[in-house]
Amino acid sequence: MSPHVTSPHDLLDVVAPDRAHWIELPSHRSSVRVARRSVRARLSEWGLSRDLCEDAVLLVSELATNAVIHTLSVRILCGMGLVADGCLRLEVHDHDYSGRGLPRRAPGPDDESGRGLLLVEQLSDSWGVDRSRLTSGHAVWATLTA
Repeated sequence: MSPHVTSPHDLLDVVAPDRAHWIELPSHRSSVRVARRSVRARLSEWGLSRDLCEDAVLLVSELATNAVIHTLSVRILCGMGLVADGCLRLEVHDHDYSGRGLPRRAPGPDDESGRGLLLVEQLSDSWGVDRSRLTSGHAVWATLTA
């Protein structure tokens, strides 16, 4: 499904319309796998480096997982685009209007989860959370440079 905007490419400020990709998915754990496959396939088509592709797939996996597990969304929207020469922007939008924000706590040494945003911080050049202009929920984004 496509996002509910006239031109989603404008939101990513992509260098060319064919350098943006969006996928809308149900907020289910199985959708994270679909998001990973979609990102991997599109980045492969774009001819980006294997290292960049692997990092992007991991980032989308973490961002989509957080949206599925920690929000009240029924659907999530995953987007990516080349926003400048060699700069890839990844976005995951949810439909959570609760205003709770992202869970931010340091995981304990024996915790089995809670390290996703730490991975996002380490792998990305920059990342953040904004109010989504597409869904009115959260838009969590990350950038990678080739």
